[in-house]
Amino acid sequence: MTLELRLVAASDADFAAMIAGGAPTGYRMAAGGIETPETLAMLRGLANAVRADFDPAAWMMISGDQLCGLCSLLAAPDADGRIAIGYGVAEQMRGHGICSAAIAALVQWAAGHPAITAIVAETAAGNTPSQRVLANNGFVQTGTRDDPEDGALFCWSLATG
Repeated sequence: MTLELRLVAASDADFAAMIAGGAPTGYRMAAGGIETPETLAMLRGLANAVRADFDPAAWMMISGDQLCGLCSLLAAPDADGRIAIGYGVAEQMRGHGICSAAIAALVQWAAGHPAITAIVAETAAGNTPSQRVLANNGFVQTGTRDDPEDGALFCWSLATG
């Protein structure tokens, strides 16, 4: 069975629906939801801040009519054209290739966007599945850093141009 996944730009109304415990119009939510309302509210605020300078700012990972996860820009492209991304998949949907397919679609989108030259991401040092997602999509580990909240992080990059 082939995974059919597409990225759909997430609007403020989509985030509002998710925060309220529902799914955006036209979709159904993955069992168990995507994230906590608090995390969704933080992602909504981030998307709105990025959207002021660059759009799209966040995407929903959609398989069929099911919302499986989210992918977001952490900021508008920097002066060198780099974008930083974050992503997550509903817990019950992990291990099915959804995140790999979503990041592949995001890489394809970025490669066709003239303002973007590279994608960067960070993974927790112990998050092997997320590291595999990035490595399998051509990202290269470029270093490490320690974050006061998240601990040891691996830094990743992929040139798109």
